[in-house]
This record gives sequence, structure tokens and C-alpha cells, in this order.
Amino acid sequence: MVEVLDAKGLMCPMPIVQLAKKFKTMNVGDEIELLATDVGSKADVPAWCQRTGNELVETREENGVYIYRIKKLK
Repeated sequence: MVEVLDAKGLMCPMPIVQLAKKFKTMNVGDEIELLATDVGSKADVPAWCQRTGNELVETREENGVYIYRIKKLK
């Protein structure tokens, strides 16, 4: 089961702050779906994944909500 982190309504940098905080409690191999409405997340989330060495598995948009599926690799 993939956990969902709802960061809708939060502005930059809070979706990334919340994601980083949640990742500290996750195990390697776990996946999470981050929900965000901040358009800045379109650049921030892929950059964060690249910088931290985690995998951005999927990105999609549904009704103005950006959905990022991220797998913890480290």
C-alpha cells in the first residue's frame, strides 16, 4: 500500500519540507504519493528526488492537483 502525503494548499517550500520530514520515517523501498497544488512543485519535486537519490516513479496532474509517486532508495 502506498501512503499519501497531502500537501495541497501549501506553498513552496512546504511540500518539499513535508516530504523530507516524512521520508525520514520511511524504509528503503517504500513509496509515497505526494499531492500538491503549488505549481512550483513541478520543478521542486524532481529536483529534490535527484538531489537526494530517490526515484520519481510517476508524475501526473488531476484537476489541478499534481501527484508525485516517489520511491525511497536510500
